[in-house]
Amino acid sequence: METQESRMQPGNEGNFWYALYVKTRFEKVVARNLRTKGYEEFVPLYRRASRWSDRVKDIELPLFPGYVFCRFNPLHRMPILTIPGVNAIIGTGKSFVSVDENELADVRTVLKSNLYCEPCPFLEIGQRVYVERGPLAGTQGIITVIRNSYRLVISVNLLRRSVAVQIDRDAVKVIPDISTRLTREIVL
Repeated sequence: METQESRMQPGNEGNFWYALYVKTRFEKVVARNLRTKGYEEFVPLYRRASRWSDRVKDIELPLFPGYVFCRFNPLHRMPILTIPGVNAIIGTGKSFVSVDENELADVRTVLKSNLYCEPCPFLEIGQRVYVERGPLAGTQGIITVIRNSYRLVISVNLLRRSVAVQIDRDAVKVIPDISTRLTREIVL
């Protein structure tokens, strides 16, 4: 007989990463409640200096405000939906859409690098690059220029949200656009 603990184990079939839409500023509370129920959760946080009238303090804020990632089987979603602060599981219609694990791995790599990062608008245009060396080696994203410095933009397509991290332009290699190459081959 299947137990609740066995349903939540990451190695079991049917467990994928999903984005939970949560009440604003409840990301850490929801994550803690998921953890206590035995679920694997992920709330990417970044540090930002915040000024008060008498001091400056570093605070941790979510990279994707209003969202918490959780690995679970959607057939057993009721314990998740009953957690205070959870509004919904992201999907289309009545179908839930899982988050690409590679995108989450890239976000984790950015956070582990200890390089400055911040949320940024989702970009659909721009050149896709692969990072060849440095603390972000192996990640892919879109290169852009923000405030006179190069930034690697890594996106979670399901949420239509992105994170930007400062990067050395020489550490990246352009990923050729397959559709452009195919169009040229067909024309020729």
